[in-house]
Amino acid sequence: MNLKKFLLIFFCTFFSFLYHGAMATEEANYEVINKNDIYEIRKYSDRLAVETFSDGQNSNFRKLFNYISGNNKTSEEIKMTTPVTRIEREGNMTMQFYLPSKYNSSNVPNPNREDVRIITIAGGYYAALRYSGRASDKNFIKHKEILEKELNDNNINIISLPIRATYDSPFTLPMNRRNEAMFKVNIN
Repeated sequence: MNLKKFLLIFFCTFFSFLYHGAMATEEANYEVINKNDIYEIRKYSDRLAVETFSDGQNSNFRKLFNYISGNNKTSEEIKMTTPVTRIEREGNMTMQFYLPSKYNSSNVPNPNREDVRIITIAGGYYAALRYSGRASDKNFIKHKEILEKELNDNNINIISLPIRATYDSPFTLPMNRRNEAMFKVNIN
């Protein structure tokens, strides 16, 4: 990574941290349906999110951060929530920021950019494996593979691409970070 890119990521993250506090205060609501030593099955309701995609995660974060910082049709600043999710689709990285629960389809500010959109993430059942450490590709892939194997061994039908969820600021010590590998699943 070149110095210019590093500095851009650092300052976006740093100002996000300063502006929004020590990270989010609101987390997407769920109910734990089943839990074992490896993963838990959660039931989520539909959730509103702002989403963008590109062939690199850095520009995605910047686009979504600009949206919640007031670069939207009403110039409204929006508190950051958790998790931030990423899904790789056909070589493109999709990133989503969940919106605070006070927003619905009638009061959410529309984005100014065409490549940023408001979506509803369908509720349902999701399997999640929680892990700490860096939110690196290597760490995610390792835990995604563990979760996928366990779900297959338990005859749980995976119905989505793998989802990477991060909950903490980059300033959180790696051993204290909450990361998750997730899949939407069909349980009978």
